[in-house]
Amino acid sequence: AGEVVGTRRAAVRFALGVGDGVLGRPSFVLSGAALRIARVTAGLRAALRGAAEVSRRHPVVLSKFVEGAKELEADAVAAQGKILAVAVTEHIENAGVHSGDATVVLPPQKIYLETIRRIKQITAALARALNITGPFNVQFLAQDNAVMVIECNLRASRSFPFISKVSGVDFVDLATRAMMGEQVDPVPESTLDLDYVGVKAPQFSFSRIKGADPALRVEMASTGEVACLGADLHEAFLKAILSTGFRLPEKRRVLLTIGSLRDKTRFLPSARLLHEHGYTLYATRNTSRYLQENGVPNIRLYKISERRRPSLLDSLVPGRLDLIINIPQGYDRRELTDGYIIRRRAIDYGIPLMTNLQLAELFVKAVLGKKREDLKAEAYDTYVTPRPAATGRGAALPVPARKTGAAGSRGAKSPRSGRFPRRADGPSGPRSTAELQA
Repeated sequence: AGEVVGTRRAAVRFALGVGDGVLGRPSFVLSGAALRIARVTAGLRAALRGAAEVSRRHPVVLSKFVEGAKELEADAVAAQGKILAVAVTEHIENAGVHSGDATVVLPPQKIYLETIRRIKQITAALARALNITGPFNVQFLAQDNAVMVIECNLRASRSFPFISKVSGVDFVDLATRAMMGEQVDPVPESTLDLDYVGVKAPQFSFSRIKGADPALRVEMASTGEVACLGADLHEAFLKAILSTGFRLPEKRRVLLTIGSLRDKTRFLPSARLLHEHGYTLYATRNTSRYLQENGVPNIRLYKISERRRPSLLDSLVPGRLDLIINIPQGYDRRELTDGYIIRRRAIDYGIPLMTNLQLAELFVKAVLGKKREDLKAEAYDTYVTPRPAATGRGAALPVPARKTGAAGSRGAKSPRSGRFPRRADGPSGPRSTAELQA
């Protein structure tokens, strides 16, 4: 459900019609700028005030926000409406985090086969309907086996280099050849059936932006990214986040402050695992009470506004804690809260911080399942090697190598390594920039 509105009254009427949770997008924005997820109706009014002036001249696009949905992407190349190659990637974070800030996994690890099949069918149908020649990207929501299209972009996405390096198939080369009118053979689906995992983690610069709230939301905040390979999801994930500067909790002192009851319930098994593995857990009032009631010992820290000891202020200093898991309640921006102060102090004092529930759950499983010595650096060639195959005028099509060595990998290797063969006379070709919102 979606609607373009020009008045606040129309916005509230739409929100009441679709129920709790509305995504508001001002006209003509990039990278999710000024996007808001709001609860009706007071939250929606506040979001509209913060986003832009709502008028018939500057309308706002409203759509129902699907709570708890997985976000996936299909990056593809087509020629005259026929798919040449398609790769499906999975976001670790649920919908509500901008795709540029998401932790991306190839191949997907926790998605039904039927969901992947539907995504490929829809991607092929879009290519036919739009008669696409060149690269394009489709973003999806998936809940159970229900698949919904967020948008289709007729251009190469930021994931193209990632999927090319991880899969060994040079999607940019395929797209260039297709746009230049060359005859290009489709890539066999088995080529993208990998027995290793690639993870792309975002890089943030919150420490350089005074006062910025480091919570992940629908507005894009990342300034870079790192991709790494591993024998499994946990290995690749830990390598990727460590490569962004994240530190493992060596002292095993973790602060938990989790907003909603639903998120507390969801994180309870992870908190119990941390305790069982010798971690000292600290928590704020409601989180502490919930953990105690469910048999997870912890040390309560009093919030700044409570003015009692042991205080958060005493603990939010260098060397006291080595991980903070702070899951905000809802998606609104109330900066002058204890949660914001916790997140901002974590950044200012260099304390590792996680603000997304799904990311925190994966981190707990990964850090408890892998030791640092398990994260060995291996050559890119351990995973991916070229194999001649017919594509256009006899170019080599790189394919995944079956892993036989020890676990581990460096991040993406320079294109000059020769991993992706290029023709000396091959022009880069123009890039399609048209965009379809679905």
